[in-house]
Amino acid sequence: MAAAEVGDDVYGEDPTINLLEKRAAELFGREAALFVPTGTMGNQIAIRLHTEPGQEVICESRSHILDWEMATTAVFSGCLVRAVPTVSGTLSWKDIEPVIYGLGSFRATTGLIEIENTANLAGGICTHPDVLEDIWAEAKKRNLPTHLDGARIFNAAVALHTDVKKLSHGFDTVMFCLSKGLCAPVGSMLVGSAELMEQARLYRKALGGGMRQAGVLAAAGLIALEKMPARLQEDHANAKLLAEALANMDNVAIDPETVETNIVIFRLMGSQRAADLVARLKARGVLASAVGPDTVRLVTHNDVSRGACIAAAEALTEEIEVGAAAK
Repeated sequence: MAAAEVGDDVYGEDPTINLLEKRAAELFGREAALFVPTGTMGNQIAIRLHTEPGQEVICESRSHILDWEMATTAVFSGCLVRAVPTVSGTLSWKDIEPVIYGLGSFRATTGLIEIENTANLAGGICTHPDVLEDIWAEAKKRNLPTHLDGARIFNAAVALHTDVKKLSHGFDTVMFCLSKGLCAPVGSMLVGSAELMEQARLYRKALGGGMRQAGVLAAAGLIALEKMPARLQEDHANAKLLAEALANMDNVAIDPETVETNIVIFRLMGSQRAADLVARLKARGVLASAVGPDTVRLVTHNDVSRGACIAAAEALTEEIEVGAAAK
């Protein structure tokens, strides 16, 4: 990063940013790409590109754009999120079709279909290619654009034994994070047609995402893009280890078979509170997130070794037993 060749990216003159964008576009089989500071910014730019104020964006009810992006779909694009609850946490066409609305006198029209792959709060599960092909084909028949929140699309590709180009080729735009499983310190990418990315650059500036000598960040992004996907299977194996350890506990609800990638979500049985468990784990050096009153999320990544995951599993077992005994 310190040795990166830099220029002014607002003027398109940072050679390292330009190289990163070129490489990202190539990997996804697209005409162009745009570096953005965050995945949220990438998603929200895409929503603005595809919609008009007063329209709806269809997504699953646990989607990141609904719960974790500060209502920016409403603020920046003037659109309503049409959240569709599903058992699995992923959408299929049969879930989407009943909530598509055309031009009429009472209801907002559908402007965009958004898919999240992997699905974060569904435990990192993947939407399979055959499901996506169906969505793309049916959306195209209705002239509806589709956007992929692919924050962890490389994890999905590894789990499904495919590549990101094949897994995302039918989307009009794709956002993916360099800073999730790929481990860069900062940054995400938006890919699509050259025309869309030209407009996206303007929306990025409007959101405060125009940066000057940003090549220092792109240098890390290039390493993330070129080297880190090859090791993601290690994270998936470590997540499975944690899930299997949790499944052996009486006070935990989890199905290890649903843990496909690097996210483990489990529910505490009885009266234990997730926030209390997370606080006790933090005191022992294990970082987790409470994502509900009784629900905890764990994420494995490059900075957590197999040995660290074994230690975390032991800490989880002990602290969950302590919590159950206290109640």
